[in-house]
Parts: sequence; C-alpha cells; structure tokens
Amino acid sequence: MNRSYYIYSSGKLSRKDNTLQFVNSEGEKRDLPVEQIEDIYIMSEMTLNTKLLNFAAQNGIVLHFFNYYQFYSGSFYPREQLLAGQLLVKQAEAYSNFDKRLELAKQFIKAASANIYRNLRYYNGRGKDLELPMKQIEHYRKQIDKQAGIKDLMGIEGNIRKIYYSTWSTIIDQDIEFERRIMHPPDNRMNSLISFVNSLIYTKVLTEIYHTQLNPTISYLHEPGTRRFSLCLDLAEIFKPLIGDRLIFSLLNRKQITDSSFLNDLEGLKLKKEASQLILSELDERMKKTIKHKELGKSVSYQYLIRLEAYKLIKHLLGEKEYSGFEIWW
Repeated sequence: MNRSYYIYSSGKLSRKDNTLQFVNSEGEKRDLPVEQIEDIYIMSEMTLNTKLLNFAAQNGIVLHFFNYYQFYSGSFYPREQLLAGQLLVKQAEAYSNFDKRLELAKQFIKAASANIYRNLRYYNGRGKDLELPMKQIEHYRKQIDKQAGIKDLMGIEGNIRKIYYSTWSTIIDQDIEFERRIMHPPDNRMNSLISFVNSLIYTKVLTEIYHTQLNPTISYLHEPGTRRFSLCLDLAEIFKPLIGDRLIFSLLNRKQITDSSFLNDLEGLKLKKEASQLILSELDERMKKTIKHKELGKSVSYQYLIRLEAYKLIKHLLGEKEYSGFEIWW
C-alpha cells in the first residue's frame, strides 16, 4: 500500500510536472513521488492552488488539514473514482429503513465494546485490577440487542465508554488528570491527546473509505449531517480501541508522552510539535503492523483491516453476507 506524508513546516505545496513538490519557508525543495502517496497530512500553514488540488484528485490523494493546535480542520476528498449507483441506493435504503439502520448500529457498538473489553482483559492479565469494570461492561454489552432505538443504543455506548475511561488511571502508569471525556474543546492533557489521536483514526478511515465505493456521508450509528463524513465516525468506533487507545497507553506507559509534551499558551492547550510528530510516527508503525487474518488465512496490516471492514459493509448492503463488526481476537 502507499504511504502517508506528514508536512509540519510552513510553505507551498504544488504540482511539478507529474509529481508534487513541497517548498518550505526557507526555500528548500522536496519532491513527493505521487505514485507512492496514500494521503497527505498538512499540520501547518500551507499555500495551495487549484492546479495542485486537481492533480491530487486525478491521482486519488486525500489531503487532511490540522490547525495550529493539532485540531482536525477538514479534508480535501477528491471526486469519487469508484462510482456505484446501485450501492449508493442500497446504502441510502439501509439508512432510511429503521430496522436495517438499527441492526447496523448495533453491530458497530457490539464490535467497539468487544474491543474495549479486550483491552481491559489484556491489562487485567498484566496485574491491573479491572475485574469490576469488565463485569460492568459485560452487563451493558448484554443490553445492546434489547435497545429499540438509536438514542437508546448511544446511551448504552456512552455508559460503556464512561466505565472504560474510568479505568485509564489504572491502566496508565502516570499521574493523569482524567475524570471524564470532554471534546469541544479538550479541557486537559488527556482529553487533548485523545482528541488528537481519535481525529487521526477518523482520517485513516476516511482515506480507506475513499478507496471503496461507499459514500462516507451516509451513516447508521451517527446521524448524517453537514460538514462531516459520518460513516467514518461509525467505523472509527471499532478501531479506536485497537489502534488509538492502545497507542495512547503505550506512549504514556513508556513515558514518551508526559506533561512536558504539551504547551499552554493564551489560546489554549496544544501538543508540542515534537510530541505530535512522535505520535504520527508511532501511529504509522502501528498501521503497518500485520496480523494473521482468521478468514483470509493471510497476514494483513492494521491499515488494510479498515478497508476490509468497508468491504464487509458493502457485502452486507448488497445482500451478499450479513455484517458483523471486527473484533480483536488476540
């Protein structure tokens, strides 16, 4: 698979012949081989033009933009190259049919909660006392199929995550200030770190969906809305425990991210440049990590697991195979 490129320096990104060229504020030039690019993360001020965007669209390159505080701003999502009218109709029908939508939403919550439970079981087996929250989460997981509406289902999901987040002070071998999840804006270092990592998972999912025939704006657990790719939110719920949360636990327990990794200025809290670069580097390594897939019988990367999840959803929508969300088995 192609790779992600991360640009932290301010400058200009443009088309040069049949490739891309980045020129930083000091005038230093770097060519980016277009045939190797999966997506580009722009983490600083950047000058772009329509010639560049047209070229990116022709080559199926997604651009993700983050602001000064490492908050995700949005993505340039090229015109879809894998159009499928039949699938689009089926995707919309599954949303408008209450029972079909609810069943898919339940599958997303089942998989996400199973992966949360697996994380707790992992650390419980390594000397962390997590038996009680594991039992509490199992109790709520048994209630998923009994829910009659999306709001009720989201309530179950919220209770599971509340319990899960309450265990982080036990899992993490640092003194952390983390009582509850606050997103807009994050109110402390832990919430800031989680928001940054979750936004990265969201963008990884968006890039993978782009390489399928799915429409990223039609979702089932999260309500479709303006200015967001809500299907990415659905699928990201499944992969946040495996990729995002495990990355956070590792970074904090190995003391790679500490209080000194953050800056407090007049505008708010932000990760230092070096810290966010470290996170992106570690995330890239995790996305390349492979596991032996039980059904395919071959090794696949974490990155490709996301695309496989999208393919599974397509098969479900086309009536070929019932969808069940990805669950960690190791």
